[in-house]
Amino acid sequence: MYLVEMKNLKRPLVIAGPCSAESREQLLSTAVAVAEAGVRIFRAGLWKPRTKPGGFEGVGAVGLEWLKEVREQTGMQIITEVATPAHIEQVMKINPNLLWIGARTTTDPFAVQAIADALKGTSIPILVKNPLSTDIDLWSGAVERLSNAGVASIGLIHRGFSTYEHKSYRNAPLWHIPMEMKRRFPSITLLCDPSHMGGSRTLIAPICQQAMDLMYDGLMIETHINPEEALSDKAQQITPAELKFILQNLIIRENSKEIEGIGAYRSEIDELDDELLKVLSRRMQISREIGEYKKEHKIPVFQNDRYNEILQTAISKGKEIGLDEAFVRSIIEAIHQESVRLQLP
Repeated sequence: MYLVEMKNLKRPLVIAGPCSAESREQLLSTAVAVAEAGVRIFRAGLWKPRTKPGGFEGVGAVGLEWLKEVREQTGMQIITEVATPAHIEQVMKINPNLLWIGARTTTDPFAVQAIADALKGTSIPILVKNPLSTDIDLWSGAVERLSNAGVASIGLIHRGFSTYEHKSYRNAPLWHIPMEMKRRFPSITLLCDPSHMGGSRTLIAPICQQAMDLMYDGLMIETHINPEEALSDKAQQITPAELKFILQNLIIRENSKEIEGIGAYRSEIDELDDELLKVLSRRMQISREIGEYKKEHKIPVFQNDRYNEILQTAISKGKEIGLDEAFVRSIIEAIHQESVRLQLP
């Protein structure tokens, strides 16, 4: 399940273009400038369902001919988003080079299955964005549905996840989730969408570099000829000139002799991981013994005051030794959930 486009290319594979196709002039002028930046695949959304009605929801099928013109005039390949079998039926009339499935669609297994059924018998590569939620099985399930339908070339787009904690990112990266997807599908192409992840053009460059450092195969970057006048997601789009600057300044590290120098560190990490597992095993054994004591003395399993005490103490001690509060919180929450599970009848 590896995209054909990646076989003979060095990292990164770059897909760029506006969030939405807005007019023929806007699309063609952006495409010409993006091609000059060295991009080989041009993106543009035609159908743009918004969270609330009343906003710009895309030009629809009328933009297909504009995309076709982009390919004819620039030589770039073209890609757009599909969310329904009807979209696929219309898009296939211009013989697109690739398609992508958006985050909202990936979240719905019924929608993914309908798309998979509509793609049977075609050879077009498909990119699948991560679902809105952090349910990795929705993401891997979408890949499996497409694969079962006979889609041979499948790739992933990591665009971040919606969480209740809104901090510096529009969608939290949660890098460990795409890393797990790579473990499940080792040969699959993995791209990063820094535009949706950051939600701000100022975050695109650092996110791109992080993705390259994590050995991502490529990037999908929203690029507009005049971002401030964009009809959708203007804050996260960059100009073609900014795109060229970001790409030229990326540092690409490959698996080579550089990896040999970290062998000693990896050995130390392996030893520490073994120690952590042994400590956790002992911690859970004590939780079981506490559970038996509570059962014998008719004490409720969950003790809210005690849990808060453990959590706040751990966060305080974590800060003293330089550990991030959110990181410590997530560890203690996971340990507490397992402890409660072990103590339940």
